[in-house]
Amino acid sequence: MLRLRRATVAVAGPADAEQRLAIDIGDERRVAIADVGLVGASYVGDEIVVNVEAIELGLGSGGADIVHVNLTRGLDGSGTPGAHVMKLNYTSLQHAVLPVEEGAAQATPRAPALPLGQPAAVLALHGQLAPLAWAFAAATGGAGRLGYIQTAGGALPGGHSCVVRELRDGAMLAGHLTAGPAFGGADGEAVTTAAALHHGLTELGWDAAVAGPGPGILGSGSALGHGGLQALDSAHTALALGCPTLLVARMSSTDPRERHRGISHHTRTVLDLLLAPVAVAVPPGEPPADERHEWRALEADLDGYTASGLPTRSMGREDPLFFAAALAAGRALADMT
Repeated sequence: MLRLRRATVAVAGPADAEQRLAIDIGDERRVAIADVGLVGASYVGDEIVVNVEAIELGLGSGGADIVHVNLTRGLDGSGTPGAHVMKLNYTSLQHAVLPVEEGAAQATPRAPALPLGQPAAVLALHGQLAPLAWAFAAATGGAGRLGYIQTAGGALPGGHSCVVRELRDGAMLAGHLTAGPAFGGADGEAVTTAAALHHGLTELGWDAAVAGPGPGILGSGSALGHGGLQALDSAHTALALGCPTLLVARMSSTDPRERHRGISHHTRTVLDLLLAPVAVAVPPGEPPADERHEWRALEADLDGYTASGLPTRSMGREDPLFFAAALAAGRALADMT
C-alpha cells in the first residue's frame, strides 16, 4: 500500500507549476511539494494527504513529501476540457491531456517526412542539462534554438525542475516538452519521445533537441536496472527519425563509486547496446571507450560556466569532469546544427 499520511499546511509558498509547503504531521514539521496542475494550490490551514514514501525510506532525491490530494479544496477539479488521452493511466493520479500528436491527427495517419536532419542529444542525468544548454548557447552566440524533451528515468512532473525554469527564463532553452509517462511540459506533452522530437524540430522550430530524464534517477545498482538506460531508447528513437545523434557521456572525477569514475558504466552500457554508432563528446585528454562510435574531444569552459550562476554540483559534490563532459557535449551539439 501507499504510505499516505494526513497533514495540515503550516506555510504555503507561491503556487507556480510546483508549490513548496511546510506541513505538520502530528507534532512533526516537514517539507512537502505539490504539483499545482494536478492537485491545485494549497493554503495555510488546508488539510492534505501526502505520500511520505521517499522521505521515510531515506531516499536522497526530492527531499520532501508529495501532496496526493488537498481535502479542503482539491475535490472539485474538472480536468482539461476536450482532453481524452491519459497520462499516469490506471493510477489514482490519472488525468487526461491534450498531446501534441492530436494537432497532427488525420483520418488516415501518414508517416512523417524523414529524415528530420536536425541533431538530438541524449542525457543520462538531468544534471547534464544546464551545462549542455549553456555551452550550446555560448557556441551559437545565443542564436541556436535548443528544446528539451523530458523522458522517463527520473522525476515525471514537468514542473519539478527549477533548472528548466531558469534555462527558459535565460533563453537557453527554447521549449520544454514531456514525453511518455512524464507530464506537464511547459510547451506541451507527447505520448511518445518520437512525437516530441518530431513536434519540437518541425513545428516549434527548434534547431536541436536534447532528451533526458527529469531530476533524480531510478537505480538498482545493476547493469540494466537504472534510469540512465532510458538514453538507449531515446538514442534509438533519434537515430530512427534521422537525427544526427549525440550521447552525452556521464563522467566523474569525484564519485566515490568506482563504477561511475571516468566514463560511467551507465554510459558504457548504452554504448555497448546501441544498434548504430553515435557521436560522443569528451574533454581533451579523455580516452575513447571504444572504436565503434565517433568520439570528439572538445574544450570545456568550466570557468565561464561557473560564472553563469547555474548549478555547479552533481549529487551534492563538486565534480569538474562531470560538468566538463556535458559542456563538451553542448559544443559538439552546436557544431552539429
